[in-house]
Amino acid sequence: MAKNKTVYYCTQCGNETPKWQGRCLACGAWNTIVEQPAAAAESKKKAGGSLSTSPLRKPRPMDDVEATDELRFPTGMSELDRVLGGGAVKGSLVLVGGAPGIGKSTLMLQICNSLCQFASVLYVSGEESERQIKLRAQRLGISGQGLYLYSETNLDDVVAAVEEQKPDILIVDSIQTVYNGESNSSPGSVAQVKECTMTLMHLAKGLGITVFVVGHINKEGSLAGPKVLEHMVDCVLHFEGEEHNSYRILRAAKNRFGATNEIGVFEMGDQGLSQVPNPSEALLSGRPQNTPGSCVTCVMEGVRPVLAEIQALLTPSAYGTSRRSCNGFDYNRAMMLSAVLEKRGGLMVSNCDVYVNVIGGLSITEPAADLALIVALASSFRDKPVPYDLAAIGEVGLTGELRAVHALNQRLSEVQRLGFTKCLIPARHSGKLVVPDGLQLIEVHNIRQAIAVLV
Repeated sequence: MAKNKTVYYCTQCGNETPKWQGRCLACGAWNTIVEQPAAAAESKKKAGGSLSTSPLRKPRPMDDVEATDELRFPTGMSELDRVLGGGAVKGSLVLVGGAPGIGKSTLMLQICNSLCQFASVLYVSGEESERQIKLRAQRLGISGQGLYLYSETNLDDVVAAVEEQKPDILIVDSIQTVYNGESNSSPGSVAQVKECTMTLMHLAKGLGITVFVVGHINKEGSLAGPKVLEHMVDCVLHFEGEEHNSYRILRAAKNRFGATNEIGVFEMGDQGLSQVPNPSEALLSGRPQNTPGSCVTCVMEGVRPVLAEIQALLTPSAYGTSRRSCNGFDYNRAMMLSAVLEKRGGLMVSNCDVYVNVIGGLSITEPAADLALIVALASSFRDKPVPYDLAAIGEVGLTGELRAVHALNQRLSEVQRLGFTKCLIPARHSGKLVVPDGLQLIEVHNIRQAIAVLV
């Protein structure tokens, strides 16, 4: 009698191995290797491929393929439409991920109120019952006319409901709770998430249904499940925000139908999520005047300029080793800039505890905010406030020089629109500079000149 062949795979990362071992060699996780019959794995692949409802296709010449514009429709939230590239695309698969309680389900339920006016929507929830969803919809002021609720976790039942209902839009909340009965692994495992997402992708492409999938994140902050999950979907949205902050930022990490790194800003309130069309003004609200250690800069989030306030606090160190803390700013870059400030700027900050904070929960990654942090550190060290109507834009090198930044004209326009009258920029800049009316530019070559001018 022939022996059944088996394969071993990691439930954490999906890596396959020929034999069992206590630790996965790919991700390093312990006790995550499980055994699975090879025949069952092969049958599942065939079953997953058979769920596609699209007819048999043949290769076509590229000249015969119609390259018309995508069929887009508004979601009812302009901030979400901005991140999606102008609206949702028919037949696309969108993945929305975020921390627990950040507002993913609230966002999906709120857009249903607008989508139901021109399309049929099927809301599949594996975490809440229909009654719970109805109570939450009433609290958010959603009528629910044209919205169909379905509390189910079995993938086969979900597919059958879609084929019977034939909705225009399908929302699955969440992908970690849906399971395929033919798989021996538990819901939320790597194999289950991969197979369920593949089936939903077949539904989206075969039937032309726009599918929104809600995904959880793990303790490392990345989307739970295999990395191939992000490759299969058309758009990956990350919903970010601080636990004790009402502002939420929706960021596009991948978008096949639009620009990436776009952001949408929302505010969580009693009536759900409300849009923030002017995030710069919201992030600068409540800014103190004549206070040392604060400077405003302009960063680019995709093609959108956003003003952010960077705060720095320097205090004499009470211990032998100085403390360093950063919130919203890259730690290694902040420490590099503090070293440049001491070496090239002449300020002895090595004996001080350094605390850096970006107001509003914004996370700054681009180097155009270097000059603002340098100015904030120098202002706190000398205990002299930066002029309230001044912003600083520029990249700082290791020799203390200031480098040019991209999209400077857009940044200056945003600075002038928010009422600032002065802007500190590098003396070297590329392209033709258009200075807005009422904005005075202060051009400097290095950080020593910048410190001398301001503080």
